[in-house]
Amino acid sequence: MKTIGFAICGSFCTFKTVFSEIERLKKLDYNIIPIMSENSYTLDTRFGDAVYWRARFKEITGNDIIHTITKAEPIGPKKLLDALIIAPCTGNTLAKLACGVTDTSVTLAAKAHLRNARPLIIAPSTNDALANAAKNIGALLNYKNVYFVPYRQDSYAGKPNSMVADFSLIPDTLDSALKGTQIQPLILQPQ
Repeated sequence: MKTIGFAICGSFCTFKTVFSEIERLKKLDYNIIPIMSENSYTLDTRFGDAVYWRARFKEITGNDIIHTITKAEPIGPKKLLDALIIAPCTGNTLAKLACGVTDTSVTLAAKAHLRNARPLIIAPSTNDALANAAKNIGALLNYKNVYFVPYRQDSYAGKPNSMVADFSLIPDTLDSALKGTQIQPLILQPQ
């Protein structure tokens, strides 16, 4: 059984969809280690209370949530994960990953995991993917062992710079990444 880290950042509007994909992965017999950014772990939003999302994550995975830098650090030296998924991955986290900033549980988990040359799968969800975050996505596309869940503009008329991953492609992206291949096409047509 493969052990997969699943890290969630604060694109709260995507949580319902993302949690459905976590359930799918669990049914595919992955051992899932839950990781939450400090914001996703603590903030109540119009998309749900933090205590609800924490309980749901633990219920699905059956594992305790990593939500601090100190709890994320052992991921690397102990080689805990076969792959790490960040979904949703916000523009803020994309920027930190591209610049090597490791000041959150999610970014430190990614850094610790990548030291083992194992796949990091990123599912972006950001309103500035085609603006400020574009350079960070471009940089990360060139990093070894970094793979992206295919994404598309989610509201090209209302938010022309916004893109979001097609979270239903997480299992296929994971499968490809474990084989060392980026799933294609990377950029999808708007729905």
